[in-house]
Amino acid sequence: MKKIVVIYWSGSGNTEKMAAGVAEGARAAEAEVRIIPVDQASVADVLSADGVALGCPAMGSEVLEEDEMEPFICSLEQENLSAVPVVLFGSYDWGDGEWMRDWEERMKKAGANLAGDGLILQLEPDNDGMEQCRKLGKTLADA
Repeated sequence: MKKIVVIYWSGSGNTEKMAAGVAEGARAAEAEVRIIPVDQASVADVLSADGVALGCPAMGSEVLEEDEMEPFICSLEQENLSAVPVVLFGSYDWGDGEWMRDWEERMKKAGANLAGDGLILQLEPDNDGMEQCRKLGKTLADA
């Protein structure tokens, strides 16, 4: 059974709901899943997993949350992530997804094995959005 870890930061709860949907999709693909808020996550959680989903909403001028998620991503950029499939997800209010494109580029430059395109949803995920989250979780579990 694959071990999947879903690590996220959420201010309003929207990205937390997305994390639950990603986890649900991975579990449906028969993976063992742990959901961890980023302030409780470690690099070891990532390196010991068979797949990792990272979630963060767009903040400020389309950047990652700066106090917890940004430092965590910086620590991951120092590791060899090529063997671990990674997917990215997050919610936003305004903008066009620039933060996700930037995040994907950063992770690629760091050598991450991105298993799919980043998933962005505007504000609170609706039924269609939750289905997209579940599909992302299945994609990760199948990677």
